[in-house]
Amino acid sequence: MPDLNPNLNTMNHTPLIQLTNIRKEYKTSKNAVLALNNIDLCINDGEFVAIMGPSGSGKSTLLNILGLLDSFDSGEYLLNNRSTSNLHDNELAGIRNTHIGFVFQSFNLLPQRNALENVALPLYYRGTPFKERNEKALHYLKKMGLAEWSHHLPDELSGGQKQRVAIARALCTEPKLILADEPTGALDTKTSAEIMDLLTSINKSGETIIIVTHEQEIAERTNRIIHLIDGKISSDKPTTRFRTHEKAVL
Repeated sequence: MPDLNPNLNTMNHTPLIQLTNIRKEYKTSKNAVLALNNIDLCINDGEFVAIMGPSGSGKSTLLNILGLLDSFDSGEYLLNNRSTSNLHDNELAGIRNTHIGFVFQSFNLLPQRNALENVALPLYYRGTPFKERNEKALHYLKKMGLAEWSHHLPDELSGGQKQRVAIARALCTEPKLILADEPTGALDTKTSAEIMDLLTSINKSGETIIIVTHEQEIAERTNRIIHLIDGKISSDKPTTRFRTHEKAVL
């Protein structure tokens, strides 16, 4: 598949994600809803991308497919040049655990586990020894500025702190791809800016990040905005921030 957006690369020209004619339909007892209509998309290693669109446009479905949380009816999805079409559930789970980090609007933290235990959870499922996974979890909590909060339960943390814990959890497996579904949706303006500063810093270190957001000013903090309408990509453009950066480099 050719590079659909050769001028939007922030790090290199290596495709991490390649979608070709991805189609997804949800069937109900009364009718069928076409969530994604023959999507073609290429995202290169190191990009920072926002997906936008009205309710029902297919953006969450697209993110779930990218994260191997949902299947598709037809088409091809290559992740790091590996086809995902015919993989068994345990193979998909293995790829999610080693290559993909998830950040959610509702944080998805276990309420009876402290911050350290929540961050270490993916490493537990990977079979990492207790001492090693706790050391790595604490390392990423320190990166988030939360070392002193490592033994606090989620209910004892602010919204911004919870999201930092969620980001630390996403990073602790050192994935190639971070997927964030409305990562600032439950936060105030100041905390949202802080979380985007963190994600920008993580992207600059080489991580590929894709976020779903309904906030234009949040999307403008990325390098590229993809708009979906009725399951189709209606536009795919670099942000003003990225165009300004490119001119400065040239």
